[in-house]
Amino acid sequence: MKPMLKALAWPIVCGLLTALLLSQYLPQWLGDDEQKVEIRQVNPWPALQSAPTSYAQAVQQAAPAVVNLYTTKLVARSQQSLAPIQELFDHNLSEQKRLESSLGSGVIMSPQGHILTNNHVISGAEQVVVALRDGRETVAKVIGSDPETDLAVLQIELDDLPSMTLGQSDQIRIGDVALAIGNPFGVGQTVTMGIISATGRHQLGLNTYEDFIQTDAAINPGNSGGALVDAYGNLIGINTAIFSKSGGSQGIGFAIPTKLALSVMASIVENGRVIRGWLGIEVQPLTPELAESFDLEQANGVIVAGVYRGSPAAKAGMQPGDVLLAIAGKKVSDGHIAMNQIARSEPGEAVTLTVQRNGAPLDLTITIGVRPQIKRE
Repeated sequence: MKPMLKALAWPIVCGLLTALLLSQYLPQWLGDDEQKVEIRQVNPWPALQSAPTSYAQAVQQAAPAVVNLYTTKLVARSQQSLAPIQELFDHNLSEQKRLESSLGSGVIMSPQGHILTNNHVISGAEQVVVALRDGRETVAKVIGSDPETDLAVLQIELDDLPSMTLGQSDQIRIGDVALAIGNPFGVGQTVTMGIISATGRHQLGLNTYEDFIQTDAAINPGNSGGALVDAYGNLIGINTAIFSKSGGSQGIGFAIPTKLALSVMASIVENGRVIRGWLGIEVQPLTPELAESFDLEQANGVIVAGVYRGSPAAKAGMQPGDVLLAIAGKKVSDGHIAMNQIARSEPGEAVTLTVQRNGAPLDLTITIGVRPQIKRE
């Protein structure tokens, strides 16, 4: 009996091992129709650089260069305002006027006292009072403004002025930490933190030339003209506007990048205003349906919807209905980008524009003009 068991032991063990292997790797052979769920897990993430526990050093560097602005202007009694008001009564009641006060912020950009702020903060102001963080106050001189980017340059004359250290606004990344510094609701200098939510925002209908940084750092009325700085306290933008249904911060704020703000400031300081190139045309997007009607293979370019009489474009023979394909050999893909390219051109410069007219390409040589100033209160 024992020899028989010994003879059967090895085949039984082999059979069990075979069945175990089949059930593990080839269950369908054993009639197991249940599908196996395979879940893959990636390797552990590499250690991320730990975030600082405090941004006090960044604030300590940037905050002294952020100022509070208090503006006043006389307005007709019939005009309405949400700002605090002090009424001034004339002897003639029919000529009643009132002194309207408003709040804003600004950024000291140089030891010489140049301050960047928003045009809408100082527009129409009779007087602009600047209050520094160290307690000093003075009246500012308006050097110039640019309503098309909503920027303005002021100057004050005080000794030992702090000035902002500039960051690289064209190198910021979505997700980077951002700090907003300003004077919301007049409560005093306040710092809020968030991240860079988006860059290159345009077509918002806020300004003629738009290239906004979007952030969720809390920005409220009074923050306009204040600083948006990076985690090291370097200026990356001038806080300008918020998207809000309540009037307060809802996590969508916009700032003008320092790269754009500095170019505007330099032009204002040098010329008293911003000098831009101008063609004198109005454009509209080229949709796939319109591209098909113009016999274009792709929807590249923009449609010239209108040409101003006597403008550089009119003098060069550009017509409504032309499709603008390229500017100086660079393909046009977006009307906003194309008009910014023209605005950066030097007035008097000759530029070749490629258009399509009646199904055929045509090159037009246009001498860039000076964009007329737009007054916007």
